[in-house]
Amino acid sequence: MDFKIYNTLDRKKELFVPLNPPFVGLYVCGPTVYGDPHLGHARPAITFDLLFRLLQNLNYKVRYVRNITDVGHLENDSDEGEDKVAKKARLEQLEPMEVAQYYINRYRDAMKYLNVLPPSIEPQASGHIIEQIEMIKVILENGYAYESNGSVYFDVEKYNRKFHYGKLSGRVLEEMIAASRDLDGQSDKRHSADFALWKKASPEHIMRWNSPWSVGFPGWHLECSAMSTKYLGEQFDIHGGGMDLMFPHHECEIAQSTAALKHESVRYWMHNNMITINGQKMGKSLGNFITLEELFTGNHKLLEKAYAPMTIRFFILQAHYRSTLDFSNEALSAAEKGLDRLLKAVSTLKKIKPSSESTVDVSSLKKECMEALCDDLNSPIAIAQLFEWVRIINQLHEGEQKITQEDLDKLSNDMHEIVFDILGLRDDSIADNQNLVSGLVDMILNIRLDAKSKKDWATSDKIRNELQNMGVVVKDRKDGYDWELE
Repeated sequence: MDFKIYNTLDRKKELFVPLNPPFVGLYVCGPTVYGDPHLGHARPAITFDLLFRLLQNLNYKVRYVRNITDVGHLENDSDEGEDKVAKKARLEQLEPMEVAQYYINRYRDAMKYLNVLPPSIEPQASGHIIEQIEMIKVILENGYAYESNGSVYFDVEKYNRKFHYGKLSGRVLEEMIAASRDLDGQSDKRHSADFALWKKASPEHIMRWNSPWSVGFPGWHLECSAMSTKYLGEQFDIHGGGMDLMFPHHECEIAQSTAALKHESVRYWMHNNMITINGQKMGKSLGNFITLEELFTGNHKLLEKAYAPMTIRFFILQAHYRSTLDFSNEALSAAEKGLDRLLKAVSTLKKIKPSSESTVDVSSLKKECMEALCDDLNSPIAIAQLFEWVRIINQLHEGEQKITQEDLDKLSNDMHEIVFDILGLRDDSIADNQNLVSGLVDMILNIRLDAKSKKDWATSDKIRNELQNMGVVVKDRKDGYDWELE
């Protein structure tokens, strides 16, 4: 089935044609690791996890690279100020890599809760300093950068004479320069629009490396150009990220890569839109900044209760990735109810009694869902189709419709494939039931231990034999017991 993708660069929907089918190179900007993962991290993670799952389902071999920014991201996303990771390390009296590793672990744990698959490769910026230095050398050799007092800056005006700086975000360089402040000789830059490829470290800067120009650190934008080239080659298929990264980050990436490689490296750009909270942009100053842990525990003043990770995932999938998504307790409660209804219908499939004939066309489920998902990841339409089948499944269960065993098997397989394999939802009630069963067995066996301590061998043997009949094999030990299912 053909997959259509909205290319941010061309601002139109295009047929996706891989560079080297069946192989697909996918690069997505991951987190900057200086704080707990928050609601804003969830949307790009789930969006591109859906893309990853769908491409694999379409039989593409996907190399999914998601970077981690652990150096070079300065305050206010500018070329000045303190490194965000280093600042956190200084305040907490830790090594920067301790801070980075702590929040990397927190981010990965949150992704597991959201059932986001791990990428093929997850490179860290600090582990690719050599690659970044080598790319700067090439950009300097090609004449699109200059050294100034130990720092290296990208010459945006010179680049713009031959190429188009601003083509992704739709900005015009002259307007950007006119809107910026006069440098007044206070900066090492030649022009206000120039951005750092390498920054000379001030004496108090913790994270620093040797380079041909100074002891310093790479600019924030450079890491993605260097790492995408290393792992996906000089040209690859899809680059993704949040819309907030379109400028300056992704605009600078295009310029850097083009200046180094003499051609653009990305064929399709994809950007997910933002999450707002009660109509406002999320921000700490507004008091509406919610971490994923707070969502999962309900420990935030804006939350009426805790919300399960799958509720968050389903809530995000209910909106098209390019549309703004407004968070509210009402919206999450509605998503919670909708998810429960969907998962109950999947469980109901096991209770349906097959007939000698079918009054439903099961072939339409997968066809219509896949058509929606292959139309630029239209997950809301796919979910709407699933709920049409929730209604039909309930009719089948009530005997209002009929289905053969063959069609029932296909319907079950297709529902599982769309709901669990592609949309990436998970029925956590199954795990909860498994935990309940485990707890009950342990409780019963502790009663047996108590009976044995009182030399009540009849009760002890009866419990063991009854559990054996239910498929629970009990193995007595000196200090207690072990058990397993047959």
